[in-house]
Amino acid sequence: MTLRVGIIGTGSIGTDHARMLAGRVGRATVVAVTDVDGERAGALAAELGARHHADHAGLIADADVDAVVIASSGPAHAAQARACIAAGKPVLCEKPLAPTPAEALTVVQAEVAADRRLLQVGFMRRFDPGYLDVKGSLDAGVIGVPLLVHCVHRNPTVPPGFTPAMGLTDSMVHELDIVRWLLDDEIIEVQVLLPHPSPNGPTPDYQDPQLAVLRMSRGVLVDVEVLLHGGFGYDVRCEVVGSKGVAALENPRLASYVSAETRREAVPSGWKTRFADTYRIELQAWVNATLAGTVVGASAWDGYAASAAAAAAVEAQSTSGTPVVVAMEPKPALYA
Repeated sequence: MTLRVGIIGTGSIGTDHARMLAGRVGRATVVAVTDVDGERAGALAAELGARHHADHAGLIADADVDAVVIASSGPAHAAQARACIAAGKPVLCEKPLAPTPAEALTVVQAEVAADRRLLQVGFMRRFDPGYLDVKGSLDAGVIGVPLLVHCVHRNPTVPPGFTPAMGLTDSMVHELDIVRWLLDDEIIEVQVLLPHPSPNGPTPDYQDPQLAVLRMSRGVLVDVEVLLHGGFGYDVRCEVVGSKGVAALENPRLASYVSAETRREAVPSGWKTRFADTYRIELQAWVNATLAGTVVGASAWDGYAASAAAAAAVEAQSTSGTPVVVAMEPKPALYA
């Protein structure tokens, strides 16, 4: 059996997903695409032999589309996800689920009303082999009781118009999800500390880097360094300190060089290089689960929880280091 997929959004990540589903993921085919840029969507449709729809409503209503990938701009995600749920079509929605917790909650409510989980949020790190190794060591009790988590999220650069607040809502949101998943716990409080700005930023007062401190409900403390204009490469790490040991995910090196009594290591140039195969693994898992009638990965509730923590982080940016409580609605039984 083959899953017939429709793609909403044919920008960078949407095009990558479409090509991967068409060529590197088994049991899947791309049958329809749409984008606000009709020329771009039409070109991708021609490349893949897919149908080009004028808008997302037409794509979702297409009887030949079994499931949908949402890779449009973030503000469009919630409405498009609700439309997929209303149509009863499984959907993989790229992060963020929505720009605000209130909007993300509407997607949770739509699933609760349907009494059926159909949505997976594209927090692909849950499928990364390195993070899976760390998760396995925690679940097996190898390092004892988790006490502290240290995270690093360093970008070589970010696009023009990418604000320090987006560093929390669009970059650190991955850490907000992954620590919840690793520790099987909720973030209850966020503090953001602002060190001296780096001279690499677009303006002298551009706040980069930032250091967030998260408090989990069972007392574990998490620190996350967010650097948007590092310049040297893409550097993502995670270390969990336990009562009996440490579980660490290092930035994978691409190559090493030894000469003149010096060792040098190449680092990923960007997130596409670092997580290229992780995206493939995520898409294959989504296809397999959808064909089996199940849902894997981050749920709509997880998308809402990450959005709520990100909103608290943005508020904490302006509180001179004062912690901000993460406000969340009660978790519905559907996600128990």
